[in-house]
Amino acid sequence: MIALWIVLGIIAVIGIFLWVTYNSLVTLKIRVDEAWSDITIQLKRRADLIPNLVNTVKGYASHESGVFEKVTEARSAILGADTPKAAAKADNMMEDALKSIFAVAEAYPDLKASQNFSELQAELVDTEDKIQASRRFYNGGVRDLNTKIQLFPNNFFAGMLGFKEREFFDVDESERATVEKPVDVKF
Repeated sequence: MIALWIVLGIIAVIGIFLWVTYNSLVTLKIRVDEAWSDITIQLKRRADLIPNLVNTVKGYASHESGVFEKVTEARSAILGADTPKAAAKADNMMEDALKSIFAVAEAYPDLKASQNFSELQAELVDTEDKIQASRRFYNGGVRDLNTKIQLFPNNFFAGMLGFKEREFFDVDESERATVEKPVDVKF
């Protein structure tokens, strides 16, 4: 009879452990999904602001078509990104394109004084701040989820329960040099 109670106790402990582990993994997964949604919302917001910024700049610097093509390509890449890696790559393209636009703005004092340009620039700065915050929140959630999945004894059960590690929203090494170098604008 004592052996039966011991077996039932062990089964109950394992059941409670699986229940708690599953619920905590689900919570972390939902948090990561929410954070990813926040990133996509902010990237979309930035992509929606870009055409207005480009049109404002075009009025002052119509001969800078290369800059506008880069912005258009970057915007399309952001809207088409569906994974953190693709979104990070598109985001890097957009940051490079925005650096070019702001470098053009430096060369045109009238453009910098334009109220439309100033408002759009302020909106973009606000959006960039929100994107950075969203990235940090997402990467924190991914860190917590991946840690929970890898910890012993969760690592035995997480795979069986259908949980997989997520990838961080990060700049890969081949693109790091592009993001870190200043924009070179030539007239």
